[in-house]
Amino acid sequence: MTQRVELAAVIDRLAIDALITEYAVTVDDGDWSAYERLFAAQGRADYGSAGGIAGSAAEVAAWLAETMRMFPMRQHLIVNRKLEFGLLDQDVGDTARVRADYVNPMRFPDRDGDAQSTAPDFECGGRYSFALLRTPAGWRLRQVTVEEKWRRISERAREAAATRK
Repeated sequence: MTQRVELAAVIDRLAIDALITEYAVTVDDGDWSAYERLFAAQGRADYGSAGGIAGSAAEVAAWLAETMRMFPMRQHLIVNRKLEFGLLDQDVGDTARVRADYVNPMRFPDRDGDAQSTAPDFECGGRYSFALLRTPAGWRLRQVTVEEKWRRISERAREAAATRK
């Protein structure tokens, strides 16, 4: 590899890493219009294994906007990122795949609506599969697939849910 090719690969890796980080931040911040902008034109997401929906970026953003209201505190951590570049139209590096693990602690609001106190009530973890595409606007998501592997709910949250029934 030439230095120029190596430098381009490093720049692409940094851009892809920034996109994955931005994905986590937009979900945590509830910025659903920014979430949609992370996707390529025909981009899709599949949250089926976590009890969610599969659909276009706009459909999933609308579902997330509604669903995440019950968790005013969320902190989405995406780690152990494994990146591979692919081919599209014989041009090296037009596509990429990232496999990454996630841990997602969240908190239900207290009775007074406060979500700032102590530990999370709900945690889940698993693996993301991201398919990416180089576009004129930079790297964008073509497909996001969630594979939830575990979840835990606190006793406080179980008790609160039981009293609401």
